[in-house]
Amino acid sequence: MTKAVFIAAAEPYSGKSIVALGLVNLLLGQARRVGYFKPIIDNDPVERLDSHLDVMMRHFKLPLAVADTYAYTRPEALRLMEAGAEGAMIDAIIRKFKRWEDDYDFTVVEGSDFLGPGTAFEFDANVSIAKNLGVPVILVVSGEGKSTAQLISAVLTLLHNFEAREVPVLLAVANRVPPALAAEVGALLRGQLPAGVLLAVIPEDADLLHPTMREIQAGLGGQLLFGAVGLDNQVDNYIIGAMQVPNFLNYLTDNVLIVTPADRGDIIICALQAHQSANYPRVAGIVLTARGEPDAAVVRLLDGLPGVVPILAVDTGTFATTTRVGAIRSRITPDNPKKIQLAISTFERYVDVRALEEKLAGFQSVGLTPHMFQYRLLQWAKRQRRHIVLPEGNDDRVLRAAALLLQQDIVDLTILGNPADVAAAAKRLGISLPAGHLNIIDPVESAYYADYVETFYELRKDKGVNHDMARDLLRDVSYFGSMMVYRGHADGMVSGAVHTTQHTIRPALQLIKTKPGVSVVSSVFFMCLPDRVAVFGDCAVNPNPTAEQLAEIAISSADSSRAFGIEPRVAMLSYSSGTSGAGADVEKVRRATELVRQLRPELKVEGPIQYDAAVDPLVGRQKLPDSEVAGQASVFIFPDLNTGNNTYKAVQRETGALAIGPVLQGLNKPVNDLSRGCTVDDIFNTVVITAIQSQQS
Repeated sequence: MTKAVFIAAAEPYSGKSIVALGLVNLLLGQARRVGYFKPIIDNDPVERLDSHLDVMMRHFKLPLAVADTYAYTRPEALRLMEAGAEGAMIDAIIRKFKRWEDDYDFTVVEGSDFLGPGTAFEFDANVSIAKNLGVPVILVVSGEGKSTAQLISAVLTLLHNFEAREVPVLLAVANRVPPALAAEVGALLRGQLPAGVLLAVIPEDADLLHPTMREIQAGLGGQLLFGAVGLDNQVDNYIIGAMQVPNFLNYLTDNVLIVTPADRGDIIICALQAHQSANYPRVAGIVLTARGEPDAAVVRLLDGLPGVVPILAVDTGTFATTTRVGAIRSRITPDNPKKIQLAISTFERYVDVRALEEKLAGFQSVGLTPHMFQYRLLQWAKRQRRHIVLPEGNDDRVLRAAALLLQQDIVDLTILGNPADVAAAAKRLGISLPAGHLNIIDPVESAYYADYVETFYELRKDKGVNHDMARDLLRDVSYFGSMMVYRGHADGMVSGAVHTTQHTIRPALQLIKTKPGVSVVSSVFFMCLPDRVAVFGDCAVNPNPTAEQLAEIAISSADSSRAFGIEPRVAMLSYSSGTSGAGADVEKVRRATELVRQLRPELKVEGPIQYDAAVDPLVGRQKLPDSEVAGQASVFIFPDLNTGNNTYKAVQRETGALAIGPVLQGLNKPVNDLSRGCTVDDIFNTVVITAIQSQQS
């Protein structure tokens, strides 16, 4: 049984960070405690933390002490090698690794980066470390600048070097392969790799390779004059702005960086106008050369313009500046979550994750951590691609979440709104909304509109709705989106970023209606606490449910819990535990608990029970010693909306828990409501939940 894996390369800029990020994300979906160890890092953490360690620790919030994550800096390791003390170095690495290995379910070990002096010793050192740690290896080889034959040879040579030292290889990754060569490289390597070695061929991706304006600024040491909010703009190419304006416009391409002397105010103004025009590509930024700043009149103009792209000033001349820009390499950093997520998505797209999981199988972890929960949600959502409608295409948060969902290839989307307005907003936000799995529909202009009006009229004419009323209501995005779900043109809907809960739910109740045997629509929040995931219901819909409604909410919440991989142990909350208290409110909870036991005798349920007795094993044993739920509840049913809503918000704010929801339950098809204060992550998670609900329904 292996509890660790070693990621090895034989050259700089191999892209092994993609593999490291994808692997840690994969493991956190299976294990509670994942360690990360890099035996040799590039520099002293006191001066600057190794970029790979920084990304892993901050993005995944790994609870690691920096001192435990490495053994030597590169200069220290080089001095030991030069002194002939390689054996002592390896021994020290093994001791440090083994000292805390047992504290983790699984550990990812990353080899050195081949950057800076002393690269000659690194390959042998990496092989020795992997062999002496007794862990299998994932090999990463870059295809950048290599022909097909050169890349095949590089992969096989690296593989043979590890196998010759009897170090088992799990996976060979050919990374940054020119897309036109990917199929050929894959076919040739599969025919030559040993049967037990997995293969992944990852095509070169401009979005991962190209730097951001922030990286351009750091690489040039430039002074930021304008546009701080655009420093995360990606730079796909660059041009020199030294020609006349009409000719200059013909050379603009998407995400271009313009390098121009500071006195070319015409080029600066022209570039900004092109950036704002719907007829020209997006400009990533501008670099002004030769120690200059724009003329005072131009500066005054720029100060008054909205949405100015980043403008940097550098001391070097135009030719020297463009040479330096061409040499800047992008790196994945903690402050660029978009690139981190793209790296993880790339890993999942091109690596046979299931086959790799089987090779790494053998460790089991008890319980469900928040990261495991979120990882499993993504895997479940991708299992069967669903189509979700987002009615609020006029909200920037919705568009940002849509871009992330499409980028990670999770769902098909329909966004309701004016297509030109949505496209303009996407350009302003600097996000990509790829057309392959996306529809943007203006309800009134839709081919469905007339049919939907007629359908709505037929469904609601007995309620006094005429054709004019139906036409007016179907102009409303909530009604139009709900009708899409009702007619099967979408599998689910997520709304509420700018609309009230009532505005979201009312059309669903009129069209989609409740499931057979369900009389009340309710909600749950999945509360991702530091070490576990709990289910809170109902915190969003029903103000003061009756005992019968409360029992139904509890049963629906238990079913939702089980559907999302959380074993339901239901606590019916009150201000009293067991038989210790009396009063109308306590009796309502007691009655609801009895109804749950009658309707679903297989469910583990306890009530009335206080919150502390439900979550604290010691308190639970004291107050309800014979209970299967006390001290270990996973589903918490609140007696009314006032208690539930305030409690979930208090827990969220005081513990830093991620609250996913509200997730509506009881409808025939999934429609979910957002808080008007929702974040991009809230929208993303709710769409994922909705996709899974639609699979289950």
